[in-house]
Amino acid sequence: QVQLVESGGGLVQPGGSLRLSCAASGSGFGLNTMAWYRQAPGKERKLVASITIGRITIYAESVKGRFAIFRDNAKNTMYLQMNDLKPEDTAVYYCNQVASTAWGWGQGTQVTVSS
Repeated sequence: QVQLVESGGGLVQPGGSLRLSCAASGSGFGLNTMAWYRQAPGKERKLVASITIGRITIYAESVKGRFAIFRDNAKNTMYLQMNDLKPEDTAVYYCNQVASTAWGWGQGTQVTVSS
């Protein structure tokens, strides 16, 4: 079983940057494609970006060119660098594997983009 802890969120002005971190405990992190998801108030959780074991990345159209996902398997940690943030990026951000939700969800980290 893997436990996931997200951190790094906060309040930022439009155009600002944040780096989110996802720390995974337990075995399995390095064996799975991982992803960042986000859930805005009143909306469904959506995939933002994913990264394979071999570091192949995929991004949602809305964040392409602004966000970068990367991972450090030795540290069981994944990151999301978010640049040029927009108000529509406001959401709770979660990390998880892509294949299933068997690990459950962490508490997420709130990102609020507002002037």
